[in-house]
Amino acid sequence: MTSRAFRGTAFAALLFLLVQLGALALIPAFQANGYQQFENPQDPTNSLVYVGLILVMTVLMLAAFKYGYDWVVRAFVVFTSGLLAWYVLGVFLPGVVAIPASALVAVALWVYPEWYVIDAAGVVMGAGAAGLFGISFGLLPAILLLAVLAVYDAISVYGTEHMLDLAEGVMDLRIPVVLVIPLTLGYSILPDDEEEDGEAEESDDESADETDSHDEEASTPADEAAVEGEGEAIDERDAFFIGLGDAVMPTVLVASAAQFLDAGSLGFAPIPALNVPALTAMVGTFVGLLILLRMVFAGRAHAGLPLLNGGAIGGYLIGALAVGVPLTTALGL
Repeated sequence: MTSRAFRGTAFAALLFLLVQLGALALIPAFQANGYQQFENPQDPTNSLVYVGLILVMTVLMLAAFKYGYDWVVRAFVVFTSGLLAWYVLGVFLPGVVAIPASALVAVALWVYPEWYVIDAAGVVMGAGAAGLFGISFGLLPAILLLAVLAVYDAISVYGTEHMLDLAEGVMDLRIPVVLVIPLTLGYSILPDDEEEDGEAEESDDESADETDSHDEEASTPADEAAVEGEGEAIDERDAFFIGLGDAVMPTVLVASAAQFLDAGSLGFAPIPALNVPALTAMVGTFVGLLILLRMVFAGRAHAGLPLLNGGAIGGYLIGALAVGVPLTTALGL
């Protein structure tokens, strides 16, 4: 593994870990505050409702890009970022502080969407979304959701390829539906006119060329994400991108296992909800991530959810069986 590949893998793994630990830490407060999204979290049709919403949002976003309403998509995502930040920050901060702090997240994304701003907002959004869905989807609905989305992701990337079209539109907006993984020092995702003045003309031209290549490496967004980088090996890139949904979706099962499976707590004080099946679901996710990145570093786009969701489901079931949970119980049957 080259140094760039190692740095990229380590940083991507760190972002995934922060999303997962954040979601687990938020579970008790979200449950106490009544943030559960479905009245009956054990109803498997909840998964179908969510998948239907994803399909509708995909169609609307593709239409917005086609007819020049990109700004509507950007405004919606920035607003959603602020809303989820309020959910998350409200757990740790009093309302008079959480509200302006969450508004600051949205303003930063709108005014200065540098890669570290996008990643920070993405981690907060990802942890909040995964925590909310984790307490809203019981074990069977969560497993069904991950399985259906894995199949859909594969079809949309390798078959219809409409997810790659969606990715191309999203990347230009610089919003936290993707996690940005920089591979070089001084990398910037901002266009030239947002960078500091006084750069030499030659430097500007080089930066413009880099920006074009970054856009071509776009990843698909949100809950049906893939990792893309077709045409360039890892040593030829300055960054690569992972859809935020690639971190969120497997974490939904991690959070669901912690919330709904009676398997005993591991006694980890900062995260009292963590149990063995949730931990092994996390491990399975990282196994899938390592395999995915190894494939992507070869220079080709790949759907992320088949490997990531598959790893999470496999790891979860192994952990559940290891602590003596019957298979039917682990599956929520």
